[in-house]
Amino acid sequence: MVTEKTIERINELYRKSKAEGLTTAEAEEQKQLRAEYIQAFRNNLRGTLDTIKIQNPDGSIIDVKKRHDEKIEKEKAEAVKNAKENGN
Repeated sequence: MVTEKTIERINELYRKSKAEGLTTAEAEEQKQLRAEYIQAFRNNLRGTLDTIKIQNPDGSIIDVKKRHDEKIEKEKAEAVKNAKENGN
């Protein structure tokens, strides 16, 4: 989980890298903190997207996650079918 302290440290390392450069250990720390931040951001975004529902003009409601999962399964099935047809 990314805390405010983590974000402050990311920013501190960024400012130091621009001003005077980072040691190898600091560069590794910066890389890891950024990776944690990006992963937390992606997880948060995925959680938000998974709960979105769209209401059509006719009143029907589409669950975006369910629709996406169905689309992915269909694409996988088509890829397997194409691979079999092409002899792969």
